Amino acid sequence: MTIPAQFRLPFEPATVWTRDAFVLSDANRSAVMALDDWAALGRGALALVGPAGSGKSHLAHAWSDANGAALIFPGRPATLEGSGPVLVEDADMLGQDEVLFHLLNQALAGRAVLLTARERPLTWPTALPDLRSRLNALTVAEIAPPDDAQLRAVLEALFKARHIKPEPDLYPYLQARMERSVAAARILVSRMDEAAAARGRAINRALARELLEETSDLFDDEAFVAV
Repeated sequence: MTIPAQFRLPFEPATVWTRDAFVLSDANRSAVMALDDWAALGRGALALVGPAGSGKSHLAHAWSDANGAALIFPGRPATLEGSGPVLVEDADMLGQDEVLFHLLNQALAGRAVLLTARERPLTWPTALPDLRSRLNALTVAEIAPPDDAQLRAVLEALFKARHIKPEPDLYPYLQARMERSVAAARILVSRMDEAAAARGRAINRALARELLEETSDLFDDEAFVAV
């Protein structure tokens, strides 16, 4: 059945960084438990690592919002003022070795410092021998790429946010063909919604197949890059 195309305003659900909105699965359970155990201490440093789109920024920002943490990330001048919690995003690409060294020293003295990165601290570049030793000693919580359970839950939530209820057989079809990341799921749902509206079509496997065949760069969208 062909659905008449309708004029629609562009729609993109806002990203929700709460713990309640985080999808727990076997791929991230151990990392979540490690983060919660560390957060309960309220001090020290922890590196939260995992591939792009695995959900580490979601977890990190949920912790940051709950604790009023200062935010440091590449390209932003860092401040070491105060003694409150700090979130360092993309710590492996920060490019401010002295800042990172002093933050980790403050963590040893009791400041809570959460660092995110795609790789373990052992691989982070630095020319400071003292920082190297601090990085090598960091406690690490590692998230694996999303598994099927997490991907399905994320896809369902994204479709629901757009008031779309596709047939159940769409989910395994997408999971077998999409890039395995939360960012990719966000792109895919957005593109399918747009294509359905433009073509007057239902959101189903047939539309997904057409879209995946037509768009070779479906997941190369900087607007959806996630760490």
